Amino acid sequence: MASDKISPLFETKRAKGRVVYRVFAATLFVAICLILVYRWIYIPKQGEDGRWVWFGLLGADLWFGFYWLISLALRWQPVYRFPNKDRLNSRYQKKLPGVDIFVCTADPIIEPPIMVMNTVLSVMTYDYPSKKIGVYLSDDGGSILTFYALLQASEFARFWIPYSKKFNVGPRSPAAYFVSTSPHHQLHGSDEFFAIKKLYEEMEDKIETAMKLGRIPEEAALKHKGFSLWDSQNFSKRDHDTFLQILVDGEDPNAIEDIDGCPLPTLVYLAREKRPQYPHNFKAGAMNALIRVSSKISNGEIILNLDCDMYSNNSLSVQEALCFFMDEENGHDIAFVQFPQSFDNITKNDLYGGLIRIGAVEFCGLDGFGGPMYIGSGCFYRRDALCGRKFSRDCKFEWSRDDHHKRQQSLMELEEETKALANCTFEQNTQWGNEIGLRYGFPVEDVITGLSIQCRGWKSVYYAPEREAFLGVAPITLAQTLVQHKRWSEGHLQIVLSKYSPVWYGNGKISLGLQLGYCYYNLWAANCLPTLYYSIFPSLCLLKGISLFPQMSSLWFIPFAYVIIVSYTYSLTEFIWYGGTIQGWWNEQRIWLYKRSTSYLFGFIDTILKTDLDFVVTAKVADEEVFRRYKKEMMEFGESSPMFTILATLAMLNLVCFCGVVKKVVMNGNSIRYYYEIMACQIVICVSLVLINWPLYEGLFFRKDKGKLPGSLLMGIGLKEWYGFVLLILLLSPQEIYGIRFVIDREECFSHDVKYEGDTVHVSFVVVKTDSSWQYSEDGVDLVVKGPSGDQIHDFREKVSDKFEFMARQKGVHQFCFTNKSPYHETIDFDVHVGHFSYYDEHAKDEHFKPLLDQIWKLEEALYNIQFEQHWLEAQTDRQAIVNESMSRRALHKVLYESAALIGASVLQVYLLRRLFERKLGTSRV
Repeated sequence: MASDKISPLFETKRAKGRVVYRVFAATLFVAICLILVYRWIYIPKQGEDGRWVWFGLLGADLWFGFYWLISLALRWQPVYRFPNKDRLNSRYQKKLPGVDIFVCTADPIIEPPIMVMNTVLSVMTYDYPSKKIGVYLSDDGGSILTFYALLQASEFARFWIPYSKKFNVGPRSPAAYFVSTSPHHQLHGSDEFFAIKKLYEEMEDKIETAMKLGRIPEEAALKHKGFSLWDSQNFSKRDHDTFLQILVDGEDPNAIEDIDGCPLPTLVYLAREKRPQYPHNFKAGAMNALIRVSSKISNGEIILNLDCDMYSNNSLSVQEALCFFMDEENGHDIAFVQFPQSFDNITKNDLYGGLIRIGAVEFCGLDGFGGPMYIGSGCFYRRDALCGRKFSRDCKFEWSRDDHHKRQQSLMELEEETKALANCTFEQNTQWGNEIGLRYGFPVEDVITGLSIQCRGWKSVYYAPEREAFLGVAPITLAQTLVQHKRWSEGHLQIVLSKYSPVWYGNGKISLGLQLGYCYYNLWAANCLPTLYYSIFPSLCLLKGISLFPQMSSLWFIPFAYVIIVSYTYSLTEFIWYGGTIQGWWNEQRIWLYKRSTSYLFGFIDTILKTDLDFVVTAKVADEEVFRRYKKEMMEFGESSPMFTILATLAMLNLVCFCGVVKKVVMNGNSIRYYYEIMACQIVICVSLVLINWPLYEGLFFRKDKGKLPGSLLMGIGLKEWYGFVLLILLLSPQEIYGIRFVIDREECFSHDVKYEGDTVHVSFVVVKTDSSWQYSEDGVDLVVKGPSGDQIHDFREKVSDKFEFMARQKGVHQFCFTNKSPYHETIDFDVHVGHFSYYDEHAKDEHFKPLLDQIWKLEEALYNIQFEQHWLEAQTDRQAIVNESMSRRALHKVLYESAALIGASVLQVYLLRRLFERKLGTSRV
């Protein structure tokens, strides 16, 4: 026992492999710096293709590099916590603090009361003294149905609590327990099991029946005085008085007991006052009202807050959290203990990319710098810290309440006195929402509250137990996921742009690593622009033949390949290490892209435009068909949304670019080498985007169920038909312009397949530049054109540029061979265009169609000739610009050399004259 008193209540271990990760990060940093150097050195010159796109990529790469540096804080020095509950119980069994548990709900339609009651029942059954537990339900919907459900749950709790503790069941949510209990379980089939299950089903049936009818039974309304609160004819969800009912008073010796004669935990229902003229501040306002109300009723030193869908999955979570608060050496400065957000409806491969990486990796990293952020649920708080107290070294905490203290007020008097604390006007001219309680004015009120507390000198702890402490309901549709992340990203961006930004508000108050950690999440939304840029322009330039990355033969290709391969290999390894799957990792990459392209974009725009703050409650229920598709891991679209319009447009843009490149490669076999060597990185980007968007293509073209993408997403246009038409036009286009720009050393040959005999082949080439620093060669190159049978069609010698056409005598592959006789590398722009009208052959005998088709063919041929001519003129312009630049440079060099020679001659002349006069002067003196 003596050794117990000096042993800590929790242990902290640093993660292994920190040095290896830091070395890895250092190599990645060098590679990123080389990429940025390449982007800066090789900026295209004025008039060259892709100059402005290159500037955009430079900006995107700078941002991604900067954001990656910030992200290092999340993995730099992670720590893991291990509480010791046995030591806690041996020391403080009779001196445990009171714990008040807050459950918040807002709408009985999207947050069903039966689900809320399962959460309430799960926390009422903690393996903790019942008299020291207070459970508070905040109903911002002010629904009589929710109150009725809570009354039914309080009756069922008399049976459920002793059953749970007697058989040590887990989880403690009745619904989750009955679903998880297999037929082979030792309790399954016992009288106790059937009895408690029957009682639960009766309670569930009463609640569900009331929900379907939209009213409570008349006999139930007569049994409890609390229902009279809803008798007012003026009641509405947004305009009503405070409803406060203490259903179970745990401190009253005559209060309701369970069937074993043990007291039940305190149970309180609160619907705070709502008035249209007063802001209610959403969840933060509800939490602050609960803090004040609970201080008058149970006043627990520790506060646990939960979302209404997040039931307790571990009956010992309270003791585990208390190990951190009550540790004699290291617990005095801990303000809150954050548990992970886990979900019981996640599919095997985590279809919508949940919070695995955040919970398993990133928050452990934040804990190494002073503690994680507060994420709004599954968090144990020290009441003093939440109520605005600053930390100081001489803080003294009295954990045990006076159990012998007896309340002098009656229950009715206590209710009436406490109601005033939840009125709209109570917070006026006070620090509530500013220095006390949860902060107002941000969609992520939890994050800003945690930051403020840490800036007052407190620390936090992240604890991820082996058995999940809480399990909730994750979104099961893509729309829900994107809307939820839109609110989060918007709230985080508002923080970093406000006076509470961790950059300046946290400066000197929290560690640099924790500041960077907050900035990583606060800057989520800012990633939208560079991500969209990379999703659009590399693919478009790939289609146009403009290279934006170094070719594979260049040494500059190495840092790009290293960053891509190593970073994604590390990401996959990390994901699998913490229990994920390869398919789950791929789903995470898809949702990462979708969030940045839509959620973060809309959050960014709303923040910049200062759109009015709104709080969207995520739906906790779904249609059975939707749920069935979710279990099969079929992505759910189903409804029109601007976010889906953006995603579908980006997906189709990359598909069109990919198909366009494939068409060029198929029709011009020699271009495979060009694309492979010159544009490998852009091919990787485009192909990856096409593959990652496969569920979108399924939703657009192949699926027939209600979860597919709607046929019309924007202004009544049939998106499926429109995208299909664009793709068809691209694939079936009878014309082809084949233009490349390449560097020739000695000889380079290209081939082009002419499909039909008699087609007109248009050819142009321009020697754009010669890699000579001191002279500009006018020798040009040789070009030999050969037909499919090897016969020579054209032979050009020492040409700098030319444009010609010929009629193909045979169909088949024609060869175009360039020869460079100069000692310097030369850059050549080469363009081939084959004129043929396929429909002319098909309808040649149709007298009605023939005149019209002839005109269409002529117009089409004229358009392609214009494009061909324009391309040739652009190449000539590029050449002339380079020639002018070279001449200007040579003229400048000539002027500099002549000036230097003139100065040198002048200096020499002065020197010689001086020597001459010195000699003459010496001779005259003698």
